Amino acid sequence: MRMYDIIMKKRNGGELTKEEIDFFIEGYTKGDIPDYQVSALMMAIYFRKMTEAETLALTMAMADSGEKLDLSAIRGVKVDKHSTGGVGDKTSLALTPMVAACGIPVAKMSGRGLGHTGGTIDKLESFPGFSTSLTTEQFIENVNRIGIAIMGQTADLAPADKKLYALRDVTATVDNMSLIASSIMSKKLAAGAEAIVLDVKTGSGAFMKDESDAKALAEEMVKIGKNAGRKTIAVISDMDQPLGLAVGNALEVKEAIDTLNGKGPADFVELCMTLGTQMLIAGGVSKEIENAEKKLKQVIEDGSALRKLAEFVEAQGGDARAVYEPERLPAASIQKPVLAQKEGYVYHIACDEVGICSLILGGGRETKESEIDLSVGLVLRKKVGDYVKVGEPLAIIHANDEECAKGAEKRFLNACEITEEKPVKSDFIKGIV
Repeated sequence: MRMYDIIMKKRNGGELTKEEIDFFIEGYTKGDIPDYQVSALMMAIYFRKMTEAETLALTMAMADSGEKLDLSAIRGVKVDKHSTGGVGDKTSLALTPMVAACGIPVAKMSGRGLGHTGGTIDKLESFPGFSTSLTTEQFIENVNRIGIAIMGQTADLAPADKKLYALRDVTATVDNMSLIASSIMSKKLAAGAEAIVLDVKTGSGAFMKDESDAKALAEEMVKIGKNAGRKTIAVISDMDQPLGLAVGNALEVKEAIDTLNGKGPADFVELCMTLGTQMLIAGGVSKEIENAEKKLKQVIEDGSALRKLAEFVEAQGGDARAVYEPERLPAASIQKPVLAQKEGYVYHIACDEVGICSLILGGGRETKESEIDLSVGLVLRKKVGDYVKVGEPLAIIHANDEECAKGAEKRFLNACEITEEKPVKSDFIKGIV
């Protein structure tokens, strides 16, 4: 088998076999096939697209390219949750303790963030001492004992995807539905869960700006999951403005704690309830939505979800007192209100611009080597549809540097569109696939 023939076949619109896909993934992972040939194939795939069978074969080949996590020693149905990311997305911090308190074992691999804010691991490191450096044995033991564990992604998990994504990133071939879906799903399949619930974002702060693209991606990933023998559900949710009110690592942890205390922002609570019900149904704990919702509300009301978060933080070396006393979390030295310059309704908040405000303050990474300031970020005081008067705060900036605070303030004001006309409220949950 020759790489040249595989490239030509795809260039001419042919369908690659499983054997051809396995050959190129294995050869590329080992370093036997050069970047320039794989770049040519990626460009051919970009223009010629992939069939359902090709997409599944690519996903499975990438999932099989390194070690796979064996979760068979964990009792119960393992349900994983994945988000395509966004601004203020602290969902795992509140959702995982909720579903764990309902009896769904959460064995999750998470990454660090590159971009606006940190990833789930960065946010969890707001708890002093918290570590995701667990052995597989500790990981499994924690899930069996307390129902939840989160560890960092190992380099050996789907290494072909890591190599391929880095190449696509510099050859303008990221934006292909099959390649995006197989990249996400290869890691999920390698991570060993039996059921997968996906949160696919759409809007100005999402990878998929257009709702029809988000739906197509959701359908593609659900197809892959089902063809791979995993129960897979996708929820399409709004990311046209930040999720909840807090953007920034420790600030988002505080908001997750508020939510587990029954005081979360409406949109964030709706998302946790929607994803949580699907996870409970996928895990066989509930048969219908009403029963699942009742269980999730109960674990918030009786405090068992909050206690589960504290147990989880403590089991991974963190200071669990911060769960009950959030003032122990990192806090910024400057709190600066961003005041409205005109009166009217908040018509639009450019979500990705709010993310850049957090980055300016030091709450995100521009490169892998960047140090994150866990204490900085912003907390919205107004969201789309809210009325604001001149001089009223639109948000509070949390900063440790006056110049950075000024830069973020200017950027935030430009990101907010205020009009006399009240915007039409759209559904937060756009659909379930």
